[in-house]
Amino acid sequence: MPATDAPKLYLEDLKPGDRFTSGEHALDEAQIIDFATRFDPQPFHLDPEAAKRTFFQGLAASGWHTAAITMRLLVDSGIPLADGVIGSGGELSWPRPTRPGDVLHVESEVVEVTPSRSKPERGMVQMRCDTLNQRGEVVQRFSPKLVVSRRPA
Repeated sequence: MPATDAPKLYLEDLKPGDRFTSGEHALDEAQIIDFATRFDPQPFHLDPEAAKRTFFQGLAASGWHTAAITMRLLVDSGIPLADGVIGSGGELSWPRPTRPGDVLHVESEVVEVTPSRSKPERGMVQMRCDTLNQRGEVVQRFSPKLVVSRRPA
């Protein structure tokens, strides 16, 4: 269900262990090359033949491309936060490459909810967001800290 159709969530609605699963995004060679041409122009992202002779042994999406797809999936269908997905930092890793033909989705879990002491209208939510391919392999692990609004009075 797109996040626009889901009930909007506030800090009070979230608790550790809550889980969310996004929709899917199918990635092809053209998308990988287009993103890399504009933002990460390295041979292993741009040229399938040259990529065979690199660390990746074939065309691989930029990690930043995977991160951008993850963000889109979170916003469109992953975490239906009332005021949007507002990050304040986090840890990011790419345990395996994202390849042409991969179909990605994001599985997220609330790890911790902390109301702000100095800003009563909001709090922080620590999440764990795994981006998986169609084989269930984690291609990106993201642990963001999100700024989440409290329900208006």
